[in-house]
Amino acid sequence: MSIPASNLGADHATVQMLLDRLHRRIGAAGLAAAAVIPGLSAQVDQHAAEVRDLLGIRGRRPTLAALASYADGLLDGATDRGWQPPQHDLAGWVGADGVTVRLTALCGLAFSAMA
Repeated sequence: MSIPASNLGADHATVQMLLDRLHRRIGAAGLAAAAVIPGLSAQVDQHAAEVRDLLGIRGRRPTLAALASYADGLLDGATDRGWQPPQHDLAGWVGADGVTVRLTALCGLAFSAMA
């Protein structure tokens, strides 16, 4: 799904749709797995810190539009390289790839930004 970054800032519904879809496809299962797999939890935390640094928002909550724009770009690039969303059980999350962990972290950041 490709959404121009300029549209993400102006269209709250599009931002919410992208983040909701990402949460359903990856975030819900990934965050649940991270809650019980210590190594995965540490990876998700590290990716979240890296995303905050990349977006220039260290110490602040990211905007949903910034997170959606970043996630959209990440998904486009990963999909172009053949990445597919994970479809595995809890044990499969132990070896989750970097894109999947980064997207899980983005979902966690979006959840925090909405709180």
